[in-house]
Amino acid sequence: MSNLMKNTLLLIFTFLLLGFSETRAQSVDAFFNQADTFFSKNVANGKVAYKAIHSNPEVLNQLMESASKITLRGADAKTTQAFWINAYNLAVIKGVVDNYPIKSPLDKTGFFDKTKYNLGGTSITLNAIENKMLRAKYNDARFHFVLVCGAIGCPPIIPKAYKPSTLDSQLKTQATKALNNKNFIKVSDSKVELSEIFKWYQEDFVKQGSEIDYINTFRSDKISEDAKISYYPYDWRLNEQ
Repeated sequence: MSNLMKNTLLLIFTFLLLGFSETRAQSVDAFFNQADTFFSKNVANGKVAYKAIHSNPEVLNQLMESASKITLRGADAKTTQAFWINAYNLAVIKGVVDNYPIKSPLDKTGFFDKTKYNLGGTSITLNAIENKMLRAKYNDARFHFVLVCGAIGCPPIIPKAYKPSTLDSQLKTQATKALNNKNFIKVSDSKVELSEIFKWYQEDFVKQGSEIDYINTFRSDKISEDAKISYYPYDWRLNEQ
C-alpha cells in the first residue's frame, strides 16, 4: 500500500471518528436538555407527579428510548456520572409509573435488583447503576444525595437534570442541603440519628474518617465527635405529589 493511500485512509478514519464523537456529544447534550425539561415539569418540592406521568407517559418513554441509544465510550467522567445519575432517577420514575398506582417502590418485587432498563447501550438494574456504574468507579459519597429511590426517605429529587458543566456544584449543593436538614440528620444533646443510607453504605462515608467527620464537612452547625450514632427507620412511602 502506497504512503498516499495510507494517508488517505488515515484522514478518512479521522474524519469518521470526529463525526462520531460530535454526534455522540450532540445526542448526550440533547438527552440532558430533554431530561431537564421533563424534571422541571414533573418535579416540585422534592415530589414527583407520578399520576400525571402515568396518564401521559409519552415524554418519559421517549426519554428512556433516547437514553437507551446513547454510548458513553470515550466520554469524560463528568458526562458519564451525570448521565447515570439522570438515568437512575428517570428509571425509578419509569418503574413507579409502569406499576402505578403503588404506595412504595418496595411494593414491586425486584424493583431495584431485578427489573432491567435499556440505558447507555446496556440492559441494567437500578442497583447496578448505583453500585457498578457510579460507586465502583468514582470515589464520591455525594452520589447518595442525588440518586433518588422514589421514597420519602431519600434526599429530595430536584426539578432539573444533572449536567456535566454543573455536576460538581450540584453534588455539593444537594449534599449540603441534606446534611444540614434537621429531618435528615437528627441531632439532640449527645446523640445523632442518621438516615439508614449511612448504615447501608457506611464504607463510602468513612474512607477518610468517621461518619460524623464526613457529615461535618458540609454542616454549618458541627456535630460533636463524641455524639452517639443511631439510625432511624427509612421511610419507603412513595415520594408522590
